[in-house]
Amino acid sequence: MDLADDALRDRARRAGIAPEWTDVTGRTRSVAPETLERLLALIGADGETASVPPLVTGTAGQAIPLPPAAGTGTAALVFDSGERTDITVYPGDDGRSWLAPVDRPGYHRLQLRDREVTLAVAPQRCFGLDEVARGGRMWGLAAQIYALRRPGDGGIGDSRGIADLARAAGRAGADALALSPTHALFIAEPGRFGPYSPSSRLFLNPLLADPAALFGPGRVTAAIRGAGVAEAMRRCEGAELIDWPAAAKAKLALFRALFDGFDTRSGGLAEDFAGFVRAGGDLLQDHARFEALQAARLAADPSDRDWRHWPAALRNPAGPAVAEFAAAQDREIRFHLFLQWLADRAFATAQAEARSVGLRIGLIADLAVGMDATGSHAWSRPSDVLGGASIGSPPDAFNADGQNWTLAAISPRAMVETGFAPFLDTLRATLRHAGGIRIDHVMGLARLWLVPDGMAPTEGAYLTYPAEDLLRLVALESHRHRAVVIGEDLGTLPWGFAGRLTDHAVAGMRVLLFEREGDGFKPAEHWDAGAVAMSSTHDLPPVAGWWRGTDIEARAGLGQYADGGAAERAQRAADRGRMWQAIGEGAVPEEPAPVVGAALRFVARAPSRLALVPLEDALGLEQQANLPGTIDEVPNWRRRLERPAGEALAEPAVAARLAAIRRERQR
Repeated sequence: MDLADDALRDRARRAGIAPEWTDVTGRTRSVAPETLERLLALIGADGETASVPPLVTGTAGQAIPLPPAAGTGTAALVFDSGERTDITVYPGDDGRSWLAPVDRPGYHRLQLRDREVTLAVAPQRCFGLDEVARGGRMWGLAAQIYALRRPGDGGIGDSRGIADLARAAGRAGADALALSPTHALFIAEPGRFGPYSPSSRLFLNPLLADPAALFGPGRVTAAIRGAGVAEAMRRCEGAELIDWPAAAKAKLALFRALFDGFDTRSGGLAEDFAGFVRAGGDLLQDHARFEALQAARLAADPSDRDWRHWPAALRNPAGPAVAEFAAAQDREIRFHLFLQWLADRAFATAQAEARSVGLRIGLIADLAVGMDATGSHAWSRPSDVLGGASIGSPPDAFNADGQNWTLAAISPRAMVETGFAPFLDTLRATLRHAGGIRIDHVMGLARLWLVPDGMAPTEGAYLTYPAEDLLRLVALESHRHRAVVIGEDLGTLPWGFAGRLTDHAVAGMRVLLFEREGDGFKPAEHWDAGAVAMSSTHDLPPVAGWWRGTDIEARAGLGQYADGGAAERAQRAADRGRMWQAIGEGAVPEEPAPVVGAALRFVARAPSRLALVPLEDALGLEQQANLPGTIDEVPNWRRRLERPAGEALAEPAVAARLAAIRRERQR
């Protein structure tokens, strides 16, 4: 390695890019110089700034480090309550300035000699499961929103289906309902329906909203009739799989009819709408402008899908061309504001109903790890986003070639320079109508594997994020929203990061298939008490499907195994015996039904404060929501329940499983 490479690696380290990484075998790998150069160009200037950033985080009761530029002496601290006091900034042995401990959590104002900064003082831990459980053990269901059925949903599960399921779960004694992401997708392109590839995480997918939450069933029925979509909606409702384009077309026609009949000038709803638009500010306006502009572009040219290829004038959301478009298309933009208002109020209603029927946590929202680079957030706030690279993962035991998730990441530099606005806006949007949050790929709070555009996933590198700042902000927002925090920590964690999550009361996830001891399965009593116990996830087969090997057969049918799946089938046969040895008694069953019940009782015995059971496992289904590594080869994100959400849990076999879970959790 020559001096030029050494200098490049040093620059990368100062910028937060790791020039090496450790693979699953423990071997240290070097990142290619081209990758380092590409990522350095995306990130911008090297090293950390010496100035005081607009927001500084600290932990209540502990001294808070500040950059040397903060100086020393006496500063003024204005609490978020308006109270004012003097506080000491003193020099530290490490060259930094240090602020005396502040005991009161909140977003305060620190007035230094020549500047004012926000001082975000966090509690030492998140609002945790212990605070809700109060010594007991809770349980809940995890559901894919779109999969929920109810009469009148038009073929896509919605917030009314959530409330119906929550009501049924509450009768069964559940405490929580964890949901798939509700982030905004692409209204003009309903074929892009992957919930973990959002256009923006700041706004909602209105296709998941029940308009009757705002307008009542009578008005909705009249709007369906007026829009002439009753037959189309019935057809979509009766389908086994979701036809996203057809169902979206009908539902948007219904929303359009409601909008056309909505008087925005007077009345309680009109005032509520106006208040919502005012509170949403520029972020909401820009999202609505993007939706309208993208729809117009696609109407003119169906191949014009990527705003990065639009004329330069339209790529600037603050420019005169976009302002001119907005003026000419004011009503269309108001329609998209209307959709966001409708979705917001519908999900508020769903959470209120979930809490009212006894779910102590209520809804647990899902925060995707990134956003689509062609979407609303990247267009309206391009400086927030690291364009030119995608989030993924390096090669591991499950993906020898690594993964590229084609998601854009928020720039860590943009976070610091804007007072963490992109992160806080995203966090608050997700928590707005929830009693908990699941942070997808929680390792992203510390580092993300970034793959420069055009390069293979194996050619990526880890970019460091300000983990301690982000964890403090998560803890502060968790308490402000009284919401529990779950971190999806399945995979390789940075060294020491698991301990940091525990210290901040971010509950990890422990999934039956991964809880192993040697070749066997770990006894449930030995599972991590600080994590959430789960039987499966949306990226894994349900217990019945795993037992029958439906995932293996699906992959074999796609030609993904060199030997046709023979080795996988042999391994699965051995693992079935090992699982049954851990969870059951007597002879190994042939059929999955008794295994499902035994597996759920087993998971329920875990000491975890919360156990979550995917709805597919509660119902004994075999097919998983998503088969990783596939796009449209299988019906990912399209499967629907056979029975309405409010009735599905009443089936005798299902009710028996849930009753057994409840008994185990109450012991």
